[in-house]
Amino acid sequence: MSAKYWITIVMAIAMIVTGNRLGLTHESQGNHPHEPMEVPAGQPIPTVDLVVHPDSVRGWNLEVKVSNFRFAPEQASRDARPGEGHAHLYVNGEKITRIYGNWYYLSTLKPGQNQLRVSLSTNNHQDLVHQGQAIEDVEMIQVEAEAN
Repeated sequence: MSAKYWITIVMAIAMIVTGNRLGLTHESQGNHPHEPMEVPAGQPIPTVDLVVHPDSVRGWNLEVKVSNFRFAPEQASRDARPGEGHAHLYVNGEKITRIYGNWYYLSTLKPGQNQLRVSLSTNNHQDLVHQGQAIEDVEMIQVEAEAN
């Protein structure tokens, strides 16, 4: 049998095992909208506080402080639970990554004013909201242009 045949078989098995359809992961499908999830009445309201620490060598260490919320990487893309999930990091309005813990290293930002936003999301990627407002925090970072 030809190499092309075996490559096709291996690719098909890999897609079945990973649940990946034609290389389209959740992240590569763009910033498609998800319905927000209102924190149910009577449940503690999650909070998030983004603290930006300049790294001693280069970049920034982002500390994501949360309360009434648990990072749950083991539940990624599973059923929504209002007090657990992950965070989304946006830089200047563009989604950069998911965050599954309290720290994230950000290596570069463009010179000038930059907006960093972290929002809490459920396991199945719904934005967590309270009274219709996203549970998020925003910090502005001024980056000086590097001399060449």
